[in-house]
Amino acid sequence: MRRVVWGGAVVVTGLVAAGLIVRHDKAQAESYRFVTIQRGNVDATVSATGTLDPVRTVQVGTQVSGQISALYADYNSRVKKGELIAQLDTTLLGQAVTEAEANAEKAKADLAEDKFLLDQSDSLFKRNVVTESDYRSALHAWQVADAANTSAQAALDRARRNLRYANIYAPINGVVIERNVQVGQTVAASFSAPQLFLIAQDLTKMRILAQVDESDIGQIHAGQPVTFTVEAYPNRVFHGTVSQVRLESTTSNNVVEYTVVIGVSNKDGTLLPGMTATATFLVNKATNVLKVPDAALRLQPTPEMIADVGGGRAAGDSAHPGGAADGPVRAAGLASAGDSRSGFGAPPGGSPWAGRDSHSATLWYVNGAGQLHVTRAKTGLDDGQMTQVSGPGLHAGMKVVASVISPSGQGSSSSPFGGRRGFFRMGF
Repeated sequence: MRRVVWGGAVVVTGLVAAGLIVRHDKAQAESYRFVTIQRGNVDATVSATGTLDPVRTVQVGTQVSGQISALYADYNSRVKKGELIAQLDTTLLGQAVTEAEANAEKAKADLAEDKFLLDQSDSLFKRNVVTESDYRSALHAWQVADAANTSAQAALDRARRNLRYANIYAPINGVVIERNVQVGQTVAASFSAPQLFLIAQDLTKMRILAQVDESDIGQIHAGQPVTFTVEAYPNRVFHGTVSQVRLESTTSNNVVEYTVVIGVSNKDGTLLPGMTATATFLVNKATNVLKVPDAALRLQPTPEMIADVGGGRAAGDSAHPGGAADGPVRAAGLASAGDSRSGFGAPPGGSPWAGRDSHSATLWYVNGAGQLHVTRAKTGLDDGQMTQVSGPGLHAGMKVVASVISPSGQGSSSSPFGGRRGFFRMGF
């Protein structure tokens, strides 16, 4: 009978232990949210915004005033160099030419008459028939007529050229991207020529004028690869190359920025002038390294978590989340900065449990035995989502704690560990 009772007690004890293990695993799963250390590439980038523009544009204006009588080009029209694209009313310009021609004829006739009188005066002066004063008066009259004739010819040439300016031709091969006038509109050319059209030479080659903050401009250089997106195609990534970093700076709201010119290929015509581009400059890259989501580096441990590992687990414990023994990852002893056994120690001037500083970070994990551990890892490049990490015991596939979850499923600062360190509450 005693053997039966003893055997039953053993069975009950085993069931209770099994229940504790199940409850232990369940409590652990409900207590933490884990992320996985991965192996891959980390790209350090700088972001900026800018506007897409054609590489070369030409403003087409008019050098004479007048009324627009005809337009032969419109938005998106493809034009060739020397092609007629607009015309001004020529009524007044034609009358100016007619008047200039008349003045030129009169000046030419006056010059001929004065030349005849000069020849006569010269002949009479040589025979002492007229005085030297009369001769010099005739010579002066001829010289004035010659100058008037030259002036009249220049006025005629100017009037004819202005008449030709009434026909407006395309200065380059390209596409009309702006038209600023209508038929019947009067344009006045005064100190500056009014813009009638804006022609882009080649829309297959464009550029982005991106504004980069002074704190990042030192990492930008010509030839650097760039990726960018536009709102019209949010799921598509376009590529470009830095072609110039301009020395001129601009200041807005006490922020100093520099213009970076990015060359872009637009062979399919997808990109349009004026689009806003969000550019990402690749400034550094780490290849085939361990990386962890940034959430694990921002974890703020609860006092219970710190107390659980700070009591001093065995330094030689080599249990890891997957049960593999990759070498010891110390949980205790981090309170001593510069601990040669851990290789990292506490950040200078800060708590050993701090999330991260400029060169290192704290990672928390639970090993296969359900014990909470912590390790200090060196950090490298950060792409905004993943950070490069390295350190003893870290490996791809290792799960680390990203946040503490309360039993209700909400984030909580409470610890699932209660009572003595390393044991879960049974909950019976």
